Amino acid sequence: MQDAPYQVLLYYLYTDIENPEAFRDAHRSLCESLELRGRIIVGKEGINGTVSGTIENCDKYREAMLADPITATVEFKIDLEPDHVFPKLSVKAREEIVTLGLGEEDFSPNECTGNYLEPAEWRDAIKDPNAVIIDARNDYEWDLGRFKNSIRPPVPAFRDLPQWIRENREEFEGKKILTYCTGGIRCEKFSGFLVKEGFEDVSQLHGGIVKYGKDPEVKGEDFDGQCYVFDERIGVPVNHVNPEVVARCVSCNEPSERYVNCANKICNAQHFCCEKCEPVSLRCCCDECREVYTVKYAGVVK
Repeated sequence: MQDAPYQVLLYYLYTDIENPEAFRDAHRSLCESLELRGRIIVGKEGINGTVSGTIENCDKYREAMLADPITATVEFKIDLEPDHVFPKLSVKAREEIVTLGLGEEDFSPNECTGNYLEPAEWRDAIKDPNAVIIDARNDYEWDLGRFKNSIRPPVPAFRDLPQWIRENREEFEGKKILTYCTGGIRCEKFSGFLVKEGFEDVSQLHGGIVKYGKDPEVKGEDFDGQCYVFDERIGVPVNHVNPEVVARCVSCNEPSERYVNCANKICNAQHFCCEKCEPVSLRCCCDECREVYTVKYAGVVK
């Protein structure tokens, strides 16, 4: 896709933003002037975003970000695409740019975070049989792809990780803890939380799965499946060495990375559905949803 005319920029930066609302408004105006689309969250602790636009306008956006003293140290992960990957632009101000929900215990990763591991260091570290590899993402992200031998915490959302760690801390005491996420932002906060909880050997994948897949040396080795992304692509390839499809069609259990939403709009759950099964499953995630769909949406009368 070397000749693709659009770019997707993924970035985050923990930095002090005194007035998030004013920064949001100015940033929205900048994005609109460049006809960018995407999702950006601004808070007192920093900025977190993914945007798409023409190469020319994305270059101008990066130049503007790097010229602003507040965001001058931001790092971008860049993908080439044939078109926009977002339908519109959303720029919001929130209390947290990622929601770990620590309340009064909240902190800045600039003050406390785990050790950074660059891709080659991470590739070696995850081969240690005594290491505990914790996926800091949501379950539907894990289902599409993850590192070999990693743990998916049985919690519904990122903000539930602290309680799970505290309830199960004996499983991790004295062990090397490795944690990762999509682009690195969640692990900045999560690894710092682990350090504050008293765990002594905590490391994170610097730049996340996306950087790991782009690294010319490791080429995504030992990451199974695809990386879930929060745009119209849904998933992007990571492993260019020993790839393996880990997602399974909910109907036939055959390998499939075709993520769809349940046709029963009351449910709307994301699930894997291969093209072969869709005519029978009607793109529904279960028998109950298929029954609801056929009665309410497909005009079938029983």
